[in-house]
Amino acid sequence: MIGTAAAFAMLWAMVFPVTDASASDGPIPYEAAVAADSNKSKTPDASIGSDEQAAGEDHALDAQQAELMDGDPDWRPSARLYHAGGGGATGRDSLGCQPIAMRTVAVDPKVIPRRTRLFIRETVGMRLADGTRHDGYWYASDTGGAIKGQKVDLFTGHGRGSMAQAQRLNMRTLTVADAGRFDGCPPPWESASN
Repeated sequence: MIGTAAAFAMLWAMVFPVTDASASDGPIPYEAAVAADSNKSKTPDASIGSDEQAAGEDHALDAQQAELMDGDPDWRPSARLYHAGGGGATGRDSLGCQPIAMRTVAVDPKVIPRRTRLFIRETVGMRLADGTRHDGYWYASDTGGAIKGQKVDLFTGHGRGSMAQAQRLNMRTLTVADAGRFDGCPPPWESASN
């Protein structure tokens, strides 16, 4: 019979095989570890998520968006970003729904009730990874142990690269308005602003 430690060592060796980089005598450089990361995602273009709108591009607001832009904010939370993979989101949000990139928000439910449709002014017109522009609507469908008081976590998608489009919002105070309630799960991106 094999001992427990030996069985664990064999299992570990099968799951994490030794490669040339890990067999070296010293520590692995950060760049080499990132390059070997099988879960990495492509970092979006540097202009994605910029504060500036594309030249000549008009972002007409509908009546509700214009009203929410002009009204007083309901909350002024500090923003953080989170993503799937690497210790971020792992599957479902606190409502049991699949998080929607650039739509799902984790909140302190004592401050912002779950199932609240939020309008975040700073995200209106923000250029997304696919080239479209954000309409400002987010959905409070997640919570987190570190989210206490006037804080929100914005879900950006899968991998570190997904955070580039919203990086300018990280650690900023946002202007957030209550845009109503939603039932069920946050809608997919194509129908989220409807």
